[in-house]
Amino acid sequence: MAGYATFMNNFERSMVSLLVKEFEKRQPVFQVLTGPRQVGKTTISRQVMEKLPFHSVYASADTPLPPGPEWIETQWRRAEVEADRSAGAVLLVLDEVQKVRGWSESLKGRWDAARRAPRDIRLLVLGSSALLIREGLSESLAGRFFLHRCGHWTFRECVDAFGWDLPRWLYFGGYPGAAAYCDDERKWKRYVTDSLIETVLARDVLQLQKITKPTLLRHLFALAATFPAQVLSYNKMLGQLQDAGNTTTLAHYLRLLETAFLASGLELFSRGSVRKRGSSPKLLLWNNALINALSTRSFDESIADTSWWGRLVENAVGGHLVNTLHSADYSITYWRKGKYEVDYVVARGTKLWAIEVKSGRSGKTPGLDPFRARYPEARLLVVGGNGIPLQEFFSTPAETWLE
Repeated sequence: MAGYATFMNNFERSMVSLLVKEFEKRQPVFQVLTGPRQVGKTTISRQVMEKLPFHSVYASADTPLPPGPEWIETQWRRAEVEADRSAGAVLLVLDEVQKVRGWSESLKGRWDAARRAPRDIRLLVLGSSALLIREGLSESLAGRFFLHRCGHWTFRECVDAFGWDLPRWLYFGGYPGAAAYCDDERKWKRYVTDSLIETVLARDVLQLQKITKPTLLRHLFALAATFPAQVLSYNKMLGQLQDAGNTTTLAHYLRLLETAFLASGLELFSRGSVRKRGSSPKLLLWNNALINALSTRSFDESIADTSWWGRLVENAVGGHLVNTLHSADYSITYWRKGKYEVDYVVARGTKLWAIEVKSGRSGKTPGLDPFRARYPEARLLVVGGNGIPLQEFFSTPAETWLE
């Protein structure tokens, strides 16, 4: 484990060089890095600190009790003292800043004052709650930041870091910290469940949001992991969940799971009209590890079950889309009309792509022709089967296929 930890600290994601370049000179904005827990945001920040030719100050607000705005004032003062001592630039890294009460207002005051002062303090903000980070930035900090997304580890990164093949990535997903336990599946499942899933639910969702039915939130997540890449009506969910409340509550909780980078409920695609509120969502997990950690199937059993494996492949394609396509630019939905269905529909402005996933040899794509007939401007992509080989698709940023 010690050798593994050393390797992980030395492995660099592409975000490191990008951020180093951003911090090499003083800029009128600060940098924000948001993404799931346990994908290396803190490691990235430490690697950036090591590569920069000036001093750094690091602090994390990831404590059992959320700190108040005085925490930001204290860390900022640390950076000011370091800047005076070194007579040069200082990088201030604030980790899990969304946990600080009133963080955006406090940061706004400090940042605006720093822009007028001779001290050169450069700021990196890290956060694992997309909702709270986005709300704080839009409320008080508009025009003062540049946002970077740090997603779950891609297939290519897991190949480079661990030497995995495609089936291994499709099962174990992209959590680097869990990779050390892959040879002991029982221990791997316990690690992902206890250290990742439960930590995110308890500290990034339940602790920071007003949740009236916390048990329902956990059960909803487990339900999504049981039915990955499947369309499930809210009424059917209500029938399978205890203390389920109503469809509005379920839709709200699905959105909260999405802001924690755990699961999404994709909407039904409809061009040129308002989408039906409450339409049956397609359940999508952002990382296949979240599915298989809660499944009773082993790695070998999952591969042998062709129907289940097909679900894992389809979910991984959707996960690749949501992890590598910026939500500000792209919308990801699905389409269904009668017996016809398209696995994923991606839209950007007036451009439209219909994506069908094939995990086996069958080349049948019955939903694409009816979709093209209804939306003739759409471009069609088949992933797997006789289309884009799965390994090739997952080795390439999704945006490349849509250019």
